[in-house]
Amino acid sequence: MRGAALRRSDDGRRSAGPRTKVSARTRLRARRPVREGAGPADGRPPPPGAAGPGRSAPSAEGRRRGPGSDPRAGGPAGRAARSGPDPTRLARRSGGPDDGRRRNRRPPRTKGGVMTTHDAALRLLGDIEKVILGQETVLRQLMITLLARGHALLEGVPGTAKTLSVRALARGLGLDFGRVQFTPDLMPTDLVGVSVLDETQRNFRYRPGPVFTDLLLADEINRAPPKTQAALLEAMEERQVTVDGATRALPAPFTVFATQNPVEYEGTYPLPEAQVDRFLMKVVIDYPPEEAERAILDRHEAGFRADDEATYPMGEPLTREALLAARGAVDGVHVDERVRRYVTGIVRATRDDQAFALGASPRAGVALFQAARAEAFLQGRDFVTPDDVKSLSFPVLRHRVVLTAEAEVEGRSSDDELRALLETLEAPR
Repeated sequence: MRGAALRRSDDGRRSAGPRTKVSARTRLRARRPVREGAGPADGRPPPPGAAGPGRSAPSAEGRRRGPGSDPRAGGPAGRAARSGPDPTRLARRSGGPDDGRRRNRRPPRTKGGVMTTHDAALRLLGDIEKVILGQETVLRQLMITLLARGHALLEGVPGTAKTLSVRALARGLGLDFGRVQFTPDLMPTDLVGVSVLDETQRNFRYRPGPVFTDLLLADEINRAPPKTQAALLEAMEERQVTVDGATRALPAPFTVFATQNPVEYEGTYPLPEAQVDRFLMKVVIDYPPEEAERAILDRHEAGFRADDEATYPMGEPLTREALLAARGAVDGVHVDERVRRYVTGIVRATRDDQAFALGASPRAGVALFQAARAEAFLQGRDFVTPDDVKSLSFPVLRHRVVLTAEAEVEGRSSDDELRALLETLEAPR
């Protein structure tokens, strides 16, 4: 009789309706937390298999786990699942594979923050390339100059986006941008500042010049007299100026980008070797390709204007701290001893080459060393390769060597002679 009653009870439950496939909405409803007051008055969990108001019957998996083990039920495990993860269980799982996946969701941190600063530098370079079309190599060399704490001399015909390149770089970094048009009547005080009489205080007050900025564009620097050009020497090398016996420091990321026109020499003053050697690179800017010139016109048709930074297709600017962190990361790039010897060999070979009347100085080796570090940083590496050194030998050395009269008569350039020189030197492997 008892067995029959059980069978009848089981048949009664089965006869309540045919078994149907549980939908996703029903499963979500079953996982909702129990409403307050829906369970028994004493707060104890119902027995396994029982369903009450606001509850769903435990699944087959819950029945196999035993009473109170189904997270959807009202047992201890269910309350723990609803209240959050158990700290002790998380501690036991800390060495499992899931922990590795959790850690990989965050960007890995390396010495000096190389990964973070590298991504920021690449993003900035990509934004500038959206503004200046067809000059990818030039923009990369400008970025290397900035990361290597150097200064750059830009040489190109008018209208090749020399000023726009520096302005876009300052916009992408959120730095102050200053521009000085060098003219034959420009005085040193017009550049570094002057002390003026304050009649209210009856004393002299220093008025800073345009050199007190983050990125300074010295436009047509070869048109200024040597006295004014010499005023830049201390600022470029020492990053400070001295006026009326008082020395004043310049901003931390102070960088000079000077331009000169290679086709008009009337009324110009050639830069002396002492000042040219202060520039980390000499960047030669040529005309962009035809496709880029077409895209430039399309950009202006869409509303782009070089004098309005609001029309630049750039993202949010970086910060001064991000630039300083990137410079610190560049200093952490490793240069193997064989690569360092390769740099020294290139510099010393320019002094023995018959095509050069004047070879590169030891400062040129330091500049090539630091520029190669910045190139490796942009490549996402923490070490320098011989290819980094070889590719940057041209912009770093072309303005530091002087060709002989015979080489100039034959129409050879510094790049031609440097290319022939590099082919005679064996690079380390």
